[in-house]
Amino acid sequence: MPNDPTTTQRPFVQLFTDGACRGNPGPGGWAYILRHPVSGKEKEDSGGKEDTTNNQMELQAVISGLQALKSQSQVEVITDSTYVAKGSSEWMPGWKRNGWRRREGKKWKPVKNEQLWRQLDELLGQHDVTFTVVKGHSGHPENERCDELAVEASLQFEM
Repeated sequence: MPNDPTTTQRPFVQLFTDGACRGNPGPGGWAYILRHPVSGKEKEDSGGKEDTTNNQMELQAVISGLQALKSQSQVEVITDSTYVAKGSSEWMPGWKRNGWRRREGKKWKPVKNEQLWRQLDELLGQHDVTFTVVKGHSGHPENERCDELAVEASLQFEM
């Protein structure tokens, strides 16, 4: 059917992300570059928090990038965070099944950064998302740019 929304091709975008933290916890920053390869359009954004962790900033970068999308899209998230990539694609289904808890030894513990993971889960449900992990600080141009923006954002909280 020509107007069947399930067969309509979603636009493809690349989302490059990075988080930074000066101390862990400490002042932190996040950044993303959103690229539409077909049109060549790009959008950059960054922000930060006075007291945070590196993992929280890595999550916030992806969340903020996905929130910036105006329509349902096919998204390739390019990140240097194995934590975010594996958490999103491997660990999250189990956390959800177990009431957002994880096993630590013989005990159940709440998932760390649960609110951010829940926010990301909701956004992942709106888009068709895949993750590509790149090595950080290895000369990847977009990862380096995101790192630069995230570090810059974290500096606004220093005295």
